[in-house]
Amino acid sequence: MPLLGGRYNGSSVTRRQFLHVATASPLAAQDILRSSPPKADARVSYGKAPAQFGDLRMPAGAGPHPIVIFYHGGFWRNTYSLDYAGHACAALARAGVATWNVEYRRIGDAGGGWPGTLDDAVHGAEFITILAKRYSIDLRRILVAGHSAGGQLALWLTIQRPVDLRGVVALAPVSDLRRAFALHLGDGAVAQFIGGSPDRLPQRYAATSPIQLLPISVPQRIIHGTKDDIIPFEMSERFAQASHNAKLIPIQGAGHFELVDPRTRDWKIVEKNFLNWEF
Repeated sequence: MPLLGGRYNGSSVTRRQFLHVATASPLAAQDILRSSPPKADARVSYGKAPAQFGDLRMPAGAGPHPIVIFYHGGFWRNTYSLDYAGHACAALARAGVATWNVEYRRIGDAGGGWPGTLDDAVHGAEFITILAKRYSIDLRRILVAGHSAGGQLALWLTIQRPVDLRGVVALAPVSDLRRAFALHLGDGAVAQFIGGSPDRLPQRYAATSPIQLLPISVPQRIIHGTKDDIIPFEMSERFAQASHNAKLIPIQGAGHFELVDPRTRDWKIVEKNFLNWEF
């Protein structure tokens, strides 16, 4: 499989609590974290490290097909993998959109955290130009998307612009790393990811936190459940208010996992925003 070199421009929740919140959702969303997704059409390495790969899913038909680059969440830790996002990616492929579900080095992996995780986000996105040589992908219609911590990666990627992006769809994103640090989200995950506190490493936060990167020229759709117990809805409210190029789509009563669970009624709202290319 081909390899590609990367580039990089420079309420606590433990795992048990994470799963407890999932258990409280209407369709037992912990199933999304634990169950195997539909098999991808291809698993392709974009680098030499074990975690540098992605799952490609292609729609039926000749194409060329639009594509979504997707980053899963899990507070940037290797406790969580791309598997749970595979359910949403498979649903989008059935709806006519190719998906490239990117795995990346996380906290706990050699080279994970800052800056390796960020480097992999760029590296994985760049790789679709290689995939397009073999698969019928429309490089004029590319969205980047992410859930939770993956939403931070997706929003951050719009500044790096490794490929030409039509827009970004961020699902319950960690859009403000300083705020997330202050709230101790993920039991200190932000400090683990960045390597320290905002006071000690202000330049890293400024270069990595989406809200500090505004204005972002790529149009943004921010989708967030109003009853999210893992990433507070107010974080997306504040981000959308600060951005001149963002649309906030609140999903009333939804929690954290309904947004990536194709079994839920809320998924139809999410899917609609992926299929609407009029940004």
